[in-house]
Amino acid sequence: MSGTSGNRQNGARDRDSEGRARNARPRDGLGRPLPYGADGVERQPEGVVRDPERTVTEAQALLDAGRPFHAHEVFEDAWKSGPEDERMLWRGLAQLAVGLTHAARGNTTGGSRLLRRGAGAVDEWRAGDTGRPRPYGLDLTELTSWARELATVAERDGAAVSAGAWAPRLRGSTR
Repeated sequence: MSGTSGNRQNGARDRDSEGRARNARPRDGLGRPLPYGADGVERQPEGVVRDPERTVTEAQALLDAGRPFHAHEVFEDAWKSGPEDERMLWRGLAQLAVGLTHAARGNTTGGSRLLRRGAGAVDEWRAGDTGRPRPYGLDLTELTSWARELATVAERDGAAVSAGAWAPRLRGSTR
């Protein structure tokens, strides 16, 4: 894995090129660590500054591929690098993606809590006086409805959901 040195196999801690601790273990499509040497999915690079259009497009492609953990990382980059007045929006979207991740992993309680928290953050951002009902084409009303529906289904059924089947349409049915 580029940018890392050492691993847990030899007792050393995984570090990136700046010396920060980073887990270099391969990950599955839902972001769960796999044993060293296992085939995993390519990880999203961290700290990438994307314009909002690219953020939404990349996140949607990852969601469609059943990889909400990786979509969460794309939204997290936007949350951390975007304008202050949009941070709650991007944070809420990241929480929606990680909520789907947990629901797909079978952590239905944690997933439903994150889905509701993310929907609340998106609603709070939308309630602010932004004058932007569909920022970057995002259908925020449909997204928060989707999140609350999935939270209810996860709680009711108590079983893992299919990340691909439950992937939201970020721009609604018109994307």
